[in-house]
Amino acid sequence: MAPPFTLQVLDSTSLPHDLRRRIAALCKAAYGEDLGELLATFGPSTHVLGMLGDRLVSHAMWVTRWLQPGAAAPLETAYVEVVATHPEHQGRGYATNVMRRLAAEIPDVYQLAALCPATPGLYARLGWRFWRGPLSIRMPSGHHLATPEERVMVLELAGRPALNVDHPLSAEWREGEVW
Repeated sequence: MAPPFTLQVLDSTSLPHDLRRRIAALCKAAYGEDLGELLATFGPSTHVLGMLGDRLVSHAMWVTRWLQPGAAAPLETAYVEVVATHPEHQGRGYATNVMRRLAAEIPDVYQLAALCPATPGLYARLGWRFWRGPLSIRMPSGHHLATPEERVMVLELAGRPALNVDHPLSAEWREGEVW
């Protein structure tokens, strides 16, 4: 009999070194590249872990980013990163369960959830939709760097004002991956 699938939600300050190593190994297996350095650049984050018994099989996390729709004030955004399921366990609904739990755990301080999708179908099934307006990064110099090659999906959170996804959307500059 297969071990049960469970979900855990942990703040990055609560992640023991061994679990950080296991997350990096899972991401390497899923993405085919070492994301250890990238994971270290994100700063404070919240992780949702999909466990099959004591084995980590799926993962997603969010960090705080400030996305600005059009000329409106920037929105505190739960920005989702490194959604990964081990290749041996893909196609079994683990990432779907992780993402549902992630959406349910986003605190009320956030006004929006967003991500740059590798597999849009997964997120679309869960209510995420593409931002259709132009995307850019707000540079420290104050100008905007257009990012037409990027695609961003958003999840409007319950009780927050509706957004016009045809307006421009910008994010603050950060090291590593800008989106």
